[in-house]
Amino acid sequence: MAKLPSPKKIWRIWLGSQSPRRPILRWSSPDKLGLLMVCILVAIVSSYKLLAVPDLKPGDIAPFNEIAPKNAIVIDTKALKEKKKGLKESYIQVIDKEQSDNLEALIAKQVKILTIIKDNNFEENVSNINLTNTERDWLIDASYSEWETWKDEIKKASKKMLSQGIINTLALEELNEASSLQLIDLGKKDSPNRSLGAKILSSSFYQKSNLKIDILKTNKLLENLLNQDDLNTIKVKEGSLITKKGQIISSQEFDILEHFNKVSRSPRPFKWFITFSESLGCCGLLLMIMRREKPRLQSSHGLLSLTLLLLVQVTKDWLGPLASPLQLILPPTLLLSQGIGTISSLAWMAAASLIWPASLNGLSEVRLIIACISGSFIAFLGRRMRSRAQVLQIAVLIPFGALLGQWFIFNQVIKAENIEFNNLSFNPNSLFNESLIISAMLMITILIVPILENTFGLLTRARLMELADQERPLLRRLSREAPGTFEHTLTILSLAEEGARVIGADVDLIRTGALYHDVGKLHAPNWFIENQQDGINPHEEIKNPYKSADILQAHVDEGLKLARRYRLPSAIADFIPEHQGTLKMGYFLHKARESDPSSSENRFRYKGPIPHSKETGILMLADGCEAALRSLDGSSSDSNACKTVRKIIQSRQLDGQLKESSLTRAEIEIILRAFVSVWRRMRHRRLKYPSFNSR
Repeated sequence: MAKLPSPKKIWRIWLGSQSPRRPILRWSSPDKLGLLMVCILVAIVSSYKLLAVPDLKPGDIAPFNEIAPKNAIVIDTKALKEKKKGLKESYIQVIDKEQSDNLEALIAKQVKILTIIKDNNFEENVSNINLTNTERDWLIDASYSEWETWKDEIKKASKKMLSQGIINTLALEELNEASSLQLIDLGKKDSPNRSLGAKILSSSFYQKSNLKIDILKTNKLLENLLNQDDLNTIKVKEGSLITKKGQIISSQEFDILEHFNKVSRSPRPFKWFITFSESLGCCGLLLMIMRREKPRLQSSHGLLSLTLLLLVQVTKDWLGPLASPLQLILPPTLLLSQGIGTISSLAWMAAASLIWPASLNGLSEVRLIIACISGSFIAFLGRRMRSRAQVLQIAVLIPFGALLGQWFIFNQVIKAENIEFNNLSFNPNSLFNESLIISAMLMITILIVPILENTFGLLTRARLMELADQERPLLRRLSREAPGTFEHTLTILSLAEEGARVIGADVDLIRTGALYHDVGKLHAPNWFIENQQDGINPHEEIKNPYKSADILQAHVDEGLKLARRYRLPSAIADFIPEHQGTLKMGYFLHKARESDPSSSENRFRYKGPIPHSKETGILMLADGCEAALRSLDGSSSDSNACKTVRKIIQSRQLDGQLKESSLTRAEIEIILRAFVSVWRRMRHRRLKYPSFNSR
């Protein structure tokens, strides 16, 4: 019988099923315990209500007689719900001036057509109005003054009718009767000029309307109707019988029992276990996806994502039906995409959506779907934004896009197709207000990101760009006190940046890491050859290879101290030891063995660790190749440069320095060619201008 793999083995297979395999940062036991506790809290908040579910509901048989202990006024929830449902059809309409102008223009057009017919003596009848013989005769015989008077009366009557409002459901006969009454000054009801005018007005207004709904006035009306006293309440007298044993409990009786806390509650263990397990599983899966995206993920990053999930669950429980998916999902998604990565933020959004309560209100499932779509845009765009100004654009454009998306779905799809959703209520005015709130929340998120960067060790694009500013104090000090090292740093930066770009590694990260990788040389700049002047080498003066090796190792240790002092993020500080790895200090090892052949090689190796990412691995290769490429003379060919770089890279591989960097052989070959292309640009010569001797 096949043996099932243990959970620990499954975990290792999940994290290690990458090509090439990336090294995993091990979390300590206290870190794991803290994460587990937060996961359990998320699961408890998501499921605790199932531990106290009402034993009764409307429609059940009453198990006992219950007497009202005191007088009370209880809200009738069913009547209130029905009233809200009925009030959805209540609205206040106002005159739409634009539509009124259009209808007036239509009447003027009809009058103009009749004028043309009159002037041409009906030689060309282009009117769609069926004229009687008397109307035809009057139209031909009417004098200029009579015609002008008739047109003025038509215009005045149309303005009166439009000011009162035209509805598109009025029958043509009723509309014709109303038009005739407005033209009473033209004579008797059956007079041709009056009947003709009524025909023009009624045909122009038929199945048209110049009314529109005023949202603000409608909302005020609904609020006033809902707040009327005693409209949705039940008066209960002390000693009255609430329920009678054996009879069906009505909705009103249940409301009264709830008011007096007479409804007992009991746990639903099976449903609770399912919900608890679902929430706990979502938390665990979230951590697994985050660690697969970033095997070097710090426990503080996992704690941040779980804490955000817990805050969302607590807020949902507190707000209840008023909780907005857009307001609760988008800000954390932006924060995680900026500080950790796209996949992690998408995984968090998926977890938050899966454990969202099933009983949705407001814009219901549609709002949750739109929140996920908007969150996906934020997750993909947030990590690619290279400045806080670009991130600020997201805070404006995404809520506006969500507003348009909701408006389109509800107006063009749901209303047009007459689709019904459970618990659906739509208020266009509230959508606009919500978009403003979401924009404000995203802007606040952008403001607090710098605080969370230091607290949880996040590294955003904006932070990387700020750290790469060469006017920062530590970099200015490096350029002033160790100018040779600074120039060496800039050369390595060019090599490493191009190497990262061609294989799709993080260019911003390697640029910033390269700038700080040698800051430890500030403790003794003159002990490094690039800073030595006048040919004076302190190492030759002390003639002690062991002390020289200690000084070289000290530039790594001192660099880490400076990184802590200047509060550099851990991802940047990792470049300081990992760019040297556990390489041999070959020159001083050779010097030591000249006097003592038994000298240990380990004594002349850096303490490490070896590179644990593609970026630190590329920097190690760039650091090793920089001096060799610089030493090539101007006549060297590209093939010579390739051989030189390949020799250095192969020595690093044979020494085991790149085994944890996750760089593939193909990527290393591409990086090699990128280094040579940078060297080709660096060695270009300018034209030599002839010198002229002045007379």
